[in-house]
Amino acid sequence: MAALVISPLVEVFRWSLQPIAPFTWFGFPISTLDVVATFRLCLVLRQIRELIQSTHIAKKLPGEIEEQSFAKRLATTLLVVYGGEAITAPMLGIPPSFMVSGIVPAMYATVQAIVDALPSVPEISAQLEIPLSIVDGITRAYLLCNLIPPTVTTNSSSLIASSPWTLLVTSLITANAGFFFVNLFSFLNPTPLTVQTPPELKAYGWTTTDLWCAPAGTALYALLTHAQPFWADLHTLIYEALLGSGATQVQGEKPTGVQPVDPETARAIVAVLLSGLFVGKTAKNFGLWPQPVVKAAKKVKAKAKTQ
Repeated sequence: MAALVISPLVEVFRWSLQPIAPFTWFGFPISTLDVVATFRLCLVLRQIRELIQSTHIAKKLPGEIEEQSFAKRLATTLLVVYGGEAITAPMLGIPPSFMVSGIVPAMYATVQAIVDALPSVPEISAQLEIPLSIVDGITRAYLLCNLIPPTVTTNSSSLIASSPWTLLVTSLITANAGFFFVNLFSFLNPTPLTVQTPPELKAYGWTTTDLWCAPAGTALYALLTHAQPFWADLHTLIYEALLGSGATQVQGEKPTGVQPVDPETARAIVAVLLSGLFVGKTAKNFGLWPQPVVKAAKKVKAKAKTQ
């Protein structure tokens, strides 16, 4: 059953990661997945920005509304994309990607201009966000499995390259610091920049799916692929523990170290889990999950009527 989901997803990744025209005409390795992720981010930032502005006007919140600025919108987008990398790259002793090549930043600037020029964009809704949550799971899996781990596992420092803690912290910061700073300095608000408490630092902010799914996704990928010696040992330990609890084993044969999973398969597994998490988060945010408290109250009322 799992193969029916994983195998097609592996092919989706292979297809979507192929460089496409017209970028290949100029020698730019931009793929379909890159373009989809760029448009998705620019569109959702515009949706959030317009939602916050309409709420600000409707509730007559304090603060004068600024004139819209393309520079501010582009800075917001680039901060989301590169804010985390700008922090982790120097700590890892490597140059940030935006200092090496301007191709991707230029693509984000172009897409930002296209999205800004659209007469309107659809409002955020459950019907729109649920299918896009699957897309988010795929693009996030690519970030957590293909882009972040190599910055640690191929590092010139053997101490960094073999440290599972470095891998998890790098994933956590790289994937989340951009939005953290955008919210910290209120880049999405229609008013002048001010310092405010980001959602991650508010009560139960640590439970936010986007926050913890980054290190969790990278950890799962590292565990399955044996990205570092620690994960290979942990995978073997889990395997042997399952054997001891009743997993199938050939009689008289000693348990051997478990083999790593193919990286493409591991990435697809992470994408499936992330998509499920994001769909669940969207359903919860839009109130699509049944409310246990409401159900309990209804049962109490029905019981009272029968008595």
